[in-house]
Parts: sequence; C-alpha cells; structure tokens
Amino acid sequence: MAEAPAPTPVKKVPIHLQSAQNRLYIKNGKIVNHDKSFCADIYVEDGKIKFVGPSTDIVIPGGVRVIDANEKLILPGGIDPHTHFQLPFGGTVAVDDFYRGTKAALAGGTTTIIDFVIPQKKESLLEAYDTWRSWADPKVCCDYALHVAVTWWSKSVSDEMKILCEERGVNSFKMFMAYKGLFQLNDSELLEAFERCRELGAVAQVHAENGDIIAKNVKKLLESGINGPDGHELSRQEEVEAEAVNRACILAHQMQCPLYVVHVMSKSAAIEVKRARERYNQKGIYGETLAAALGTDGTNYKHECWHHAAAHVLSPPLRPDKTTPQFLMKSLADDNLQTTGSDNCTFNRNQKELGRDDFSKIPNGVNGVEDRMSVVWEKGVHAGILDPCKFVAVTSTNAAKIFNLYPQKGRIAVGSDADILIWNPKTTRRISAKTHYQACDFNIFEGMVCHGVPEIVIAKGRICVENDAVRVAEGQGTFLPTSVFPPFVYNALNGRAENHDDMDQTNHKDVTKEDLDIDLFTKAVDDILIEPKEESVYTPSKAPRLDGQKNMQESTFSISEELDKSEKRSCIRVRNPPGGKSSGFW
Repeated sequence: MAEAPAPTPVKKVPIHLQSAQNRLYIKNGKIVNHDKSFCADIYVEDGKIKFVGPSTDIVIPGGVRVIDANEKLILPGGIDPHTHFQLPFGGTVAVDDFYRGTKAALAGGTTTIIDFVIPQKKESLLEAYDTWRSWADPKVCCDYALHVAVTWWSKSVSDEMKILCEERGVNSFKMFMAYKGLFQLNDSELLEAFERCRELGAVAQVHAENGDIIAKNVKKLLESGINGPDGHELSRQEEVEAEAVNRACILAHQMQCPLYVVHVMSKSAAIEVKRARERYNQKGIYGETLAAALGTDGTNYKHECWHHAAAHVLSPPLRPDKTTPQFLMKSLADDNLQTTGSDNCTFNRNQKELGRDDFSKIPNGVNGVEDRMSVVWEKGVHAGILDPCKFVAVTSTNAAKIFNLYPQKGRIAVGSDADILIWNPKTTRRISAKTHYQACDFNIFEGMVCHGVPEIVIAKGRICVENDAVRVAEGQGTFLPTSVFPPFVYNALNGRAENHDDMDQTNHKDVTKEDLDIDLFTKAVDDILIEPKEESVYTPSKAPRLDGQKNMQESTFSISEELDKSEKRSCIRVRNPPGGKSSGFW
C-alpha cells in the first residue's frame, strides 16, 4: 500500500519583537466586511492590521494586549461622510466642535468623519479650507477628511478647485441648489462646476432642493401667519426635493460627471436617485441618506412643544409620512442608496430660539454622529432589512470607496488602518441626551433602545472606547488627503470593473484623465430617451434575522406608491414663477 503523503508544514507568520506603542491581538471573533464574513484572528501593530487569519498561522510575542471577541462581530470602523462641526451660522456656532464631535463619533463606533468647508459667498475656497484645517487639526480625536462647498462661481473658484485637488488633498465639491441669495447656484453655474469636477477627477455633490420654489413658499407661509417649525416642512415638500434630484442627475450626466446626492430625505427623492441609476446603468450616481431620516420622522414638527419641534429642523426636512424611514432603509438594502451620514450640525435650545417667530431663521441641524451606527443597526439589521455585510457597506465601505479612502479605510484586511469595532449584537443601549457625549442638549432619538453596541472601538490601533469609557485626546486624529479619480467611481463611469477587495493591486489599473476622452454621452443617449420601467413591488432581501427578532418585511409595498394621504395637512400651491428670498441652513 502506498504511503500517505507527508502533511504540508504550516508556515507561521513571524511578528517583530520590537516594542510598539499599540499591539493588539483579537481572537475568536467573526470578521464582517462588506463582501463576506468569516472567522479569523487579527494582529495589530503601529496602527495597521498586520495579520488576518487562523491562530495556527501566527506566533504572537509577549506583552501584546489580547482581546477575546467570542460571540461578537469584528467590523471596520464607521465612516460618516457628512458632518458639520463648529459651523458658524447667523452669529452663532454649532455646539459640537471638532473635539466634542469626533469624541462622540468614536463613542458610537465611527472612526473617520468627512466634514464640509463652507466658504461664504465671494470668499476664497483656499482661505476657507485653511480656516477649517486650523479648527480641526488641533482638536480631532479621529481621522478626518474634507469636502469643499462651491458657494459661488468665477474663474478664481475654478482655479482654486484645481489647487485643492492637486495640493490640498480634496477630491469632492458640494454645490447648493437651495438657499437662494446665499449659496444657491443656478443651472448654468452647476453645469460649469460639474464640468470642472469631471476635468479634475473629483466627485460632485449636491444639496438637492429647488431654492426658487422654497423662497416663494417661505414668503407665502409667513404672510399667511404660519411661522412655527411646521412651516419649515411645508415650504420644501417632497416634490421640491425630488425635482432638484432629477434635475441634478440630468445636468451631471450631460457633463459626464459623477454625482453624489447628499441627505436624501424622502421617498420621492430616493425614487429619483433609483431611476437615474437605472437610466445610466448604475454609472456615476450615488445617494446618501441620514440617520435622522432612518430613525425618526417629520410628525415631530407638529409637536405641542415648540422647542421639541424646532430641535428636529434640518434641510431637507424630515417627512411626515411615517413609512419613509423603512422605505429609505430598503433603498439602502437594494443599493438604490449607498451611504448613511449624520449631517451632524447641532444647536442648543437658546440658539434654536433665533427662529421663535420665523421658522426660516431656526438654525438648521440635528445630532446623529454618535448614534448613527446603532440606529442603522437597529432599524436595518435588527429589523431584518439589512444583513451585517450590507450594514458594513452602507456605514463604512461605500463611503471609503466613493471618496477614495479604500482600502486604507472601510475594510478589515492586512495593510488597512486598524480602525476596528468589537460589536456585540446582543447588547442593548438606550439613547438619551442625558448620557450622550455630544454638546447638544437635545437628542432626536431620545428613548430609542438599540440592539447592537460597539463594546470596543479601536482607531489606528488605539483603544478609544472600552467598558463604556471613552479615552481620547485632542489632536490624536490626522487629516486624510483624498486623491482624485477614485477608481470605484471613475472606473465604473468609464465602463470598467473595479475590484481590489483582495488588497492585491499589482495588476489593477486605475482610470486616468486620458482614459476619459471617449465620448460616453453617445453611449448613453439612447438610455436617456427610454421611459423608466414600471416600478415593481418590493421583494424583501434575504438578510438573515437574529433569533427573536421581528421580521419587518412581512408586509410589502410598491416602491412608486403615492405618498400617504391618510392625514390631511396644510399645503400650498405655487403657480407663478419663483422668487422671493429665504434664509436658513442645512
């Protein structure tokens, strides 16, 4: 009888014995990335993931901190692509500065944030960028990047966009379609900005609301005596958001520019993003929704307490249709929307009082950076709509890919930054303004019980959260330069597959400006003329459901159903060309 072949010896990975500031070994957990989950151990040294694999394949030196993640999940740290820390507004400033805001982010499992530089009209983009860096660099507790808003248009703005891309580490620019007379760009200016983004390899973003209609509506409502927080939503209803989303998608496509629609807040707007993605074969259109839109709704604007109602004011507003949060969550599950942000921009009771007699003067903004991860898990995974891999995608990986931080961020893999969550899906916590780390005195998720808690939060190899204690220091985070032509965005726009999940990029060719000279417009023009397909009834995803959970997918609904008309509410009709002036913010 032939002898059995000798077993192949296991080659163990040696680990350097030199002392490191933070060396961690995480064992017995289940790693969850956006594309797969698997059981493996992790070794971290000098802020990087050095090893992912079975314990039999590694030799661990003495003096390493060992974390037992048995029966827990190991997730990439969250990435919040939409915050407004320390934002000046109308003589006041958002109360969460870059220290309190990023500390709260870490407490909730977010290890990277992307904030917005908002220049005043006629202000230099470069000077505004320098101002934001001077605020953030000494204070941030976690890593951060910056978007820059284009709030006016001129040749100097165009020139400064190039400098920001080439020298300052910026690859995304936000344009406003709202705030008439303040930040709003007209269609001609939007086309110029989109075209410039495409030339530079940047990602264009839009705040999509029709500012002309809003200005007209605000004037009419105030003249009719409606001046409370409920007037805010009445002035900018769903169709006002949806129209702008549709227009922005068409304008961006005409310029062959990738477009990221920030804070999609309504069913109508989500449908427009979905239709644009279908119309252009999923190329170049991305949508973000907010923790606020997934965790609460616009019925709060009718609350008997003025301060409660005002605390929920943001733009676009929360919608009074109570089916909106679940609809938006299912849009994430179906990849009709791709990311979740917080739009964290917090003002306290006395600051909201600035709009006591005029809803258009209420400082716009809500909390969310601390609770985003738990709210999405509760309303998505625990509800049976998202599986854990999709949760990772919409809270971390997709944002990392779109803004070219992947795979440094948004993935558990060798070579990635050690931004890691030890997530316990069986533990619960109750959200409250009395216990949160944010500086604001109100929490829009007050009283919500969330199943799913980041028990340990690791940022760049440093344990920042453990046993409900947050240990951070001002300035321990760093600025993340973001490179232009993100492969996930521009390779897809150029009709190429984009896949570097295995971290081996030796054969990966990123798209370049020269590759974009082909005429994509002629390829897609026929698709523009095709009417969108009739919307089908939503088919629940096959996401696994944890034991004892309620299945929220037992009732189906049409993705194109009309808005809920079960409750009559005040409305206004605008027939004349828009005009007037409105003030306000996010």
